[in-house]
Amino acid sequence: MRPPVKDRAHQPESERQKTGSTERGTGLEVTDLAFRIEYRDAEANEDLASVFGVPVGTRLLERIDRTNSVDEGAPFALVHSYVVHEIVAGNPDLLNAANEPWPRGAQNQLHTVGIELDRIEARITACLLTVEEAEELGIKRGVSVFLLRKNSRDIDDRVVEVSDVTLSGDRTEFVFTTPLKRW
Repeated sequence: MRPPVKDRAHQPESERQKTGSTERGTGLEVTDLAFRIEYRDAEANEDLASVFGVPVGTRLLERIDRTNSVDEGAPFALVHSYVVHEIVAGNPDLLNAANEPWPRGAQNQLHTVGIELDRIEARITACLLTVEEAEELGIKRGVSVFLLRKNSRDIDDRVVEVSDVTLSGDRTEFVFTTPLKRW
């Protein structure tokens, strides 16, 4: 049995390298994936500053992920995730895209600088895609996309990571399960 996702941050690196959220979501193995991840400096705009609770212009680390199946050229999603630079600067490995894909992703990255996640809030909306998004996702114009914003909060209720994910509406399925208390 696989440990809960959060607990995987404590697993040895050899175990964490076997599978991550992309593998779980796609059913593919790590060897079936091509990771294209870029890091760059960014500044908090009004939206991100509000979410993080920091001043506009605060230095952020932006991570741009375009992971795809080795059998396809188009990425599964267009992902832009952000962390406050000052928070992750304590571990220089977190500032280097050459260390990607990071075994067990953002939760383990944040754990290396003493952050424990409490929850991840996800909000999904839909819209038509832009010409650029259509080209990058390899889909026809006119197909709608899902916009997923994930806010990761630590145990002090502070937003420590924001991810904006664009998913193609013609090849994305969301399944929600609500466990109900037994009588």
